[in-house]
Amino acid sequence: MNPTQLLINTEIYLRRRSKIALPVGENTEVLPENLTGALLKNLESLGYTFSGEALAHVQTLSVGQLKEWYPPFWEALKKAVGAHVSFRPMYPNFPQQVMEMSEARLYVNALVHYLTNKLPVFAKTPRPELDEQTPLRVIELGNEADFLSILTDITKAKGSLSASDREDVKWFIETLREAALPLLPNEVAARETVAFVGALLIQNTTDGSAWSAERVSTATDVLRLAVALCGGDISLAEPTKFKFKRSVRRLLLSLLEKIGNPVEDMNRWRGRWLRLGEALHPGEWKEKFPHAYEAFQSVRNETAEPSFNARIEAALEAKDLAGTVELLSQRPGDFARRLDALLRRSEDGSAVVLDSFAQGIERVSTPVLLQMHAHFKHRRTPTELRVFFPKGQVAKAWGKEGALPSMDETVRVQAMDLLEGELKARFAKLEPLGACYLDERLDFYTVPFANRSAAKSLRTIGRGSRVALPESNIVRFFLWWMNGKYRTDLDLSAAIFDENFVYKDVISYYNLKNYGGAHSGDIVNAPHGAAEFIDIDITKTVAAGARYVVMSVNSYTSQPFCDLPECFAGHMARKKANSGEIFEPRTVAQRFDLSSDTQICLPMAVDLQTHEMVWMDLALRRHPNWNNVQNNLSGVSLLLRAMMGLEKPVLGDLFRLHIEARGHRVATKKAAQTVFSVADGVTPFDGERISANWL
Repeated sequence: MNPTQLLINTEIYLRRRSKIALPVGENTEVLPENLTGALLKNLESLGYTFSGEALAHVQTLSVGQLKEWYPPFWEALKKAVGAHVSFRPMYPNFPQQVMEMSEARLYVNALVHYLTNKLPVFAKTPRPELDEQTPLRVIELGNEADFLSILTDITKAKGSLSASDREDVKWFIETLREAALPLLPNEVAARETVAFVGALLIQNTTDGSAWSAERVSTATDVLRLAVALCGGDISLAEPTKFKFKRSVRRLLLSLLEKIGNPVEDMNRWRGRWLRLGEALHPGEWKEKFPHAYEAFQSVRNETAEPSFNARIEAALEAKDLAGTVELLSQRPGDFARRLDALLRRSEDGSAVVLDSFAQGIERVSTPVLLQMHAHFKHRRTPTELRVFFPKGQVAKAWGKEGALPSMDETVRVQAMDLLEGELKARFAKLEPLGACYLDERLDFYTVPFANRSAAKSLRTIGRGSRVALPESNIVRFFLWWMNGKYRTDLDLSAAIFDENFVYKDVISYYNLKNYGGAHSGDIVNAPHGAAEFIDIDITKTVAAGARYVVMSVNSYTSQPFCDLPECFAGHMARKKANSGEIFEPRTVAQRFDLSSDTQICLPMAVDLQTHEMVWMDLALRRHPNWNNVQNNLSGVSLLLRAMMGLEKPVLGDLFRLHIEARGHRVATKKAAQTVFSVADGVTPFDGERISANWL
């Protein structure tokens, strides 16, 4: 095998960068035209093609090199769009077969399947070939250095890591071991990333503990590292079972020993520290680590002073604005998150609040400043429902009805200007961008911040992003899964709402057709894999008075998705419902894994009026009473309302600030040195690079 291939994971490189890295060609002549043509035709069937540079390099490979390189490359491409499995729905001539079959026959077929676990037998009729032109994703030529920079960008990112981020970082460190250390950035901004990477380095290298010791600076950092070493939730949203070797116990206590005043920080997570203390046995080490031992004793005996947050709340309760501002000035990040509340309460003291905040604004992280900037920018826009995303690795959301209390417009503008000025000042210190082209469509893509609960997908984007659908009239949702330890029944549903978010109907296992929609049939057992589809005919559904369609996947048999060997879903865009195979890889617009510890997922909504897909990537409830959309409609409707009105920082605003700070804007891509767009240059799908280099 070529040495380059030893350090390159084809699946990661394709998913992250849409690139390939190839060995030096051994062919003195280009590949025969029939081989080149077959290769390109295969790629086209999956919705891909090569760039000119990539194709030219492929043609320099010998037939032997091509045989070695092509199989893993082809399998990675098929998996990316979901074409690596066989899709066999209950009705092989879907959707026409379902639309033409009587309700009575559909009911009898379903009942027989429920009683016998056998699918009805139907002859598959020939289908006309897909004659639609679909946009192809271009695969560029990369190299080993560019591939290895993925590790740098992921760990340099300002936000939390997603499940796929963690998987990829794990692959890099377990594969490269000591060679991974030079690829890691000197400064890792995200505390959770420090813990996750530190644990992997401790487990896979000889210098991992030294790397962690340089970057662990608070008691919570130590707690997160302990959680990461035990494979727990580093967001600390869920408890962890601790168990360590003696060497690791000594390391964790030594890290805690060097922290100046850990008790207040430890009391923020008192229950977790009590459990951790039981595993670390600090009493055995009290001579070597007396400071850490005393800290555990204080937490155990609850002898600490009131926490920082308790003092803040007490000052607010006493309406002591000066005392509150003085306390918050010690922690500018907390100050930023409470800025709105303080300005509302300050009456004539808004200047004092803003001046005090300005003195520490340099210590507030860029993501927090961007979120606050977006908050004040949209604050005067009336809203009936506010949405919050609790921290954790399950993608939940909470809605709260009612707008914020009003704020003086002058104060709002002053706060926004202060935040914007600091952001531009930071960006101005970076390398000049020169002439810049900015695609206005980036105003519909949210900035990728906290991605810890984001699904692993073909095209990763921020939650709340609105993506234009390809030119089509059919949106086809799909779901594929395989049984876990016992029979697994997943259900694909589509809830339909009007423009006022009033529920109209649902296309589901118990209602296979209505409102221009059709379901391919309910399958309740998947020992070898099972598939379900839903078609939404946009013209017919709109004509019936609908505007929004929410895709839902429910675990009817209550297994969480993470317990299944494989489970993924997505959607396709089609012009003709019965043209081509039911699953046509090249029409796949989005494909994502369902692997979270939850039983209901709301991946996306479709706005039929604007012809856009809105990426939701949410969990509704972990333990519902009844596993179907009908019984969760209040939750679905509220989340739909919340997501449609979501006001988060968008990429358009982020890149505008960069351009105003260190470049100038031009009207065309050809005139630009730096391009920000949906398809070229820096795109919304470059999540880790945006988080690493633009936040």
